[in-house]
Amino acid sequence: QVQLAESGGGLVQAGGSLRLSCAASGRTVITYAMGWFRQAPGKERELVIRISRSDKTYYEDSVKGRFTISRDNAKNTLYLQMNSLKPEDTAVYYCAASRSWEPPAVWNEYDYWGQGTQVTVSS
Repeated sequence: QVQLAESGGGLVQAGGSLRLSCAASGRTVITYAMGWFRQAPGKERELVIRISRSDKTYYEDSVKGRFTISRDNAKNTLYLQMNSLKPEDTAVYYCAASRSWEPPAVWNEYDYWGQGTQVTVSS
């Protein structure tokens, strides 16, 4: 079992950058496929970006070229680097872990979740 805790959210102007962190405890992140999701008020939780156990990455079209996922196994931490932020990126961002080798594309196939961190992008 793994516990996840996100941090790094905040308020940023459009065009700015943020880096979110997802610290894992209990087991190492390398043993899981991981994903970042987000949920805006009144909207469903949506996939943003994901990474397999072998570090293959998958980007949703809405963030391609702007967001990058990575992990530091020594620090047992997953990261989401967000550049060129837009107001429509405003949401609560969650990291999630799956016991699968490949990261699922749907949120309800993940086994563990963090509590989320708020990202607000002003225009």
